[in-house]
Amino acid sequence: MGLFAYLKNKFSKKKDDQKEQITAEKYQKGLAKSRAAFADRLEELSKRYEKVNSDYFDELEQILIEADVGVELTLKLLDQLLSKSQKENISEPKRINEELIDMMFVDYLESGDSIVNDVQFQEGQPTVLLVIGVNGVGKTTSIAKLAKRYQNQGKKVMLAAADTFRAGAVEQLKIWASRLDCPIVTGAENSDPASVCFDAARYAKEHGIDLLIVDTAGRLQNKKNLMDELAKMKRVLSREISNAPHETFLVIDGTTGQNGVQQAISFKEVVDLTGIVITKMDGTSKGGIILSIRDELGVPVRFIGLGEKMDDLEEFDLDEYLHALLVGERKE
Repeated sequence: MGLFAYLKNKFSKKKDDQKEQITAEKYQKGLAKSRAAFADRLEELSKRYEKVNSDYFDELEQILIEADVGVELTLKLLDQLLSKSQKENISEPKRINEELIDMMFVDYLESGDSIVNDVQFQEGQPTVLLVIGVNGVGKTTSIAKLAKRYQNQGKKVMLAAADTFRAGAVEQLKIWASRLDCPIVTGAENSDPASVCFDAARYAKEHGIDLLIVDTAGRLQNKKNLMDELAKMKRVLSREISNAPHETFLVIDGTTGQNGVQQAISFKEVVDLTGIVITKMDGTSKGGIILSIRDELGVPVRFIGLGEKMDDLEEFDLDEYLHALLVGERKE
């Protein structure tokens, strides 16, 4: 059974698990704009051609690129698709589109390390999560949503405001800490971020914290300075907590399209990313950016923002994503 048929079959039945149903509905709603720009256009394209030809593939290429699948991945997928269609004598547009979905699924799975979305907690010591991202991508809000997620799981969470050079960053994080009723360690404006990390690590150990989330600088203007700053923070954290930081997430604004992919590439040059948090997916029609990021970087999207509410940051689910983006709404 191909992936397209599998997804249609899997989501054609009503799920008994209420949580799974809510998650599916969030994906459907959050990716509605992207689906209209992608799946609906694929369906319309298939209706205009009885059999595929060079013009069909040209239009398909345009749809993929405009959905921000990325030029390199688009060309790779189309080469594979053309080769398979010729070898297996596939000429029906609908079948071609189904094969495309299969290839997208396989490419995501094979483009990098194995996919583990949730934070992997350490035994007997705090787990340290560094969060980076340029101004305006929703980094502070994503930190708050992650903190709330793990509080709801019964974890003791604290924040560290180590983005000391961005005006207002510390105050924003302090407001969220107050709302979430979780401890926070801060430093003076323009103070050394490593000193904040030192104080936070000490506090986390002394108070039995499960998850320490560190807000870090997201400046890309000078990669050397950023690299040095992050390296110093890591040295300080690892001296206090074994193998810290254990996770490093980059927050990307989904509405920025390929600019977000370029940000990810630049950050990966200076830091070992373990995952991507992609925000504002409900506000973009370019849902293919997730496939592009995975293909370009080999780094998995760990969490996806599907709305503005605190519980709208979802653990990334490849099945739900592809179904909501490519298949359409489930039939009860």
